[in-house]
Amino acid sequence: MARCAFMEQLWRRNSQCGALFRLLQRRSSSWVYSNTHGFNEEEIREKLQAFPGGSIELQKQDSGIATLTINNPARMNAFSGSMMVSLEERVTQLESWTEGKGLIVRGAAGTFCSGSDLNAVRAISNPQDGMQMCMFMQNTLTRLLRLPLISVALVEGSALGGGAELTTACDFRLMAPGSRIQFVHKYMGLVPGWGGAARLVSIVGSSEALKLLGGAVNVDPDHGLHIGLTDTVLKGNEESEGADGVLQQAEEWLSRYTKGAAAVIQAVKRVVLSGRELQLCEALRTEKEVFGRVWGAPANLQALANKSKHK
Repeated sequence: MARCAFMEQLWRRNSQCGALFRLLQRRSSSWVYSNTHGFNEEEIREKLQAFPGGSIELQKQDSGIATLTINNPARMNAFSGSMMVSLEERVTQLESWTEGKGLIVRGAAGTFCSGSDLNAVRAISNPQDGMQMCMFMQNTLTRLLRLPLISVALVEGSALGGGAELTTACDFRLMAPGSRIQFVHKYMGLVPGWGGAARLVSIVGSSEALKLLGGAVNVDPDHGLHIGLTDTVLKGNEESEGADGVLQQAEEWLSRYTKGAAAVIQAVKRVVLSGRELQLCEALRTEKEVFGRVWGAPANLQALANKSKHK
């Protein structure tokens, strides 16, 4: 009887915190919604695929840093329906990238992303489909943020609406000169629906988030630094070497935090993620479990052999 009671208690605790406990797993582990929440993934995926245009490109480097590019320049890199599906597929690929350490999210042709393609939005404007699209994108961006990779949003040009929300699904935001982040949802009679509001509050606090959302404030790099939305301001391409100096700067900035074995960098991301999302006791247990995976592992043994603790 005692064993049955214990197992029932354990099951209940796991079912209540399921999404958070499973965030340490890959692939579907980080989903917010499932069919138990009235979410029909296949149905909304099929409807989104009916609105093609643009692409989501993923390039992985031997360094362990990947670049995810939002590519729809004719519409300021707005997300078509098929691009939303493609983004989810790229996130799935990154979840299984065992050698990955870092990710740069950027837009093509010198601008970040202007949110949703209005053609697709108008076509699925009924509340039921809108809610399904909302859940689909919340799942995708939550999984993006929970990747065992250190991620940065490289903001050039404009990040508007859903594009602004996308920046909050990365660990850091780097802004190029002349760029802007603006939550313009209220001008469309909306609020963020891809999880951007909740993430924004965790980044800048509720007071600043209310100002940015209620005022649709145009956040330039200096203002972004002031309120903590932006982590650094990069030099313009004209000030740096090469045709794509901004991307090179972002790679150099990210490389400060991704030096070392992929298993260790991924472990760092996981313990920080658990500290941010779990209750203290569960975060401590998770930290213990992750510690156990790297203790005595090749990177740890090599560091001990090299006596590299203080290097």
